[in-house]
Amino acid sequence: MIQQKNLKEKDKVEPNSDKKHVWDKVNQWEEELLFLKSIIDKTELVETIKWGGPIYVYNKKNVIGIGGFKNYFAIWFLNGVFLKDKKKRLINAQEDKTKSMRQWRFTSKDEVNEKEVLEYIQEAIENEKQGKVIKPSKKEAIISELLENEMTQNPALKEGFAKFSPYKQYEFLEYIETAKQEKTKLSRIEKVIPMILANVGLNDKYR
Repeated sequence: MIQQKNLKEKDKVEPNSDKKHVWDKVNQWEEELLFLKSIIDKTELVETIKWGGPIYVYNKKNVIGIGGFKNYFAIWFLNGVFLKDKKKRLINAQEDKTKSMRQWRFTSKDEVNEKEVLEYIQEAIENEKQGKVIKPSKKEAIISELLENEMTQNPALKEGFAKFSPYKQYEFLEYIETAKQEKTKLSRIEKVIPMILANVGLNDKYR
């Protein structure tokens, strides 16, 4: 029993132990990730810890991150969509969530070509310096004939609505027009009229 207890205590990993690193989710890519870190350290990027792992920034802007997973370790480029990727190394691992991020996966240290990795990182840094980002797509304009009718009859309402930013106007219009039935739309208009006249945005209480 004593031997079994000692064995269990020996196998425990302390919270701050070097045996487990935040960048290695499965604790099997330590050597490989340290190699990637040594390459990144040759650039002007600064290491920070975000989202439970190392993220490298330029001028406080996220550029790349690294991590270890079950079947691979990887570098991800936060704005990798702008990289030329002549060697076809990158994939979009989160296509349903992001248009910008790209990932470069490795399954062994031998696959890491230091020169190529540095070229990709330097290009990512240059893109960041140039301010390349994907701009949010513009939302389609929404027209509410019912609200237009109300504003035609109530000049104060029209004047009050015009004082809102285009974004806040859009929130009102979206709220009204997402209702499927006309009576529901009219009910929503009645609800927002006092808010518009008081210069209170639809979602101001959440901001």
